[in-house]
Amino acid sequence: MIKHIVMWKVRGDDAAARAHHIALVKGEFESLRGRVPGLLHLEVGIDESRIDYACDVVLYTEFDSRESLAAYALHPEHLRVRQALGDLRSERHQVDYEVPHDVGNESAALQRAQTPLPAGATAGT
Repeated sequence: MIKHIVMWKVRGDDAAARAHHIALVKGEFESLRGRVPGLLHLEVGIDESRIDYACDVVLYTEFDSRESLAAYALHPEHLRVRQALGDLRSERHQVDYEVPHDVGNESAALQRAQTPLPAGATAGT
């Protein structure tokens, strides 16, 4: 599984304009649910900390493969969202990383924890 996380600061001359732009970013990305093959999970969060260096919006997505993430970048719905949002976003930060499919699966983690170590091995080696 590939996790794709993007954070933005949005433009706006005042708090009302920024709040409106944040709502647009959230709504546009949420409209992608169920429309992109390989997109397993999508959530959009809005910063509550109000720290001056914090981003305003975060997009958290999970894809079934690197190929699905690459296809998402060129998918017509994703391109539509990018076009609709134009230059509302002033800063962008991104992280993509791969995780095993059983991460977050408590039964798989429990099974690993209960598997005996090889003879002579110690935990942490």
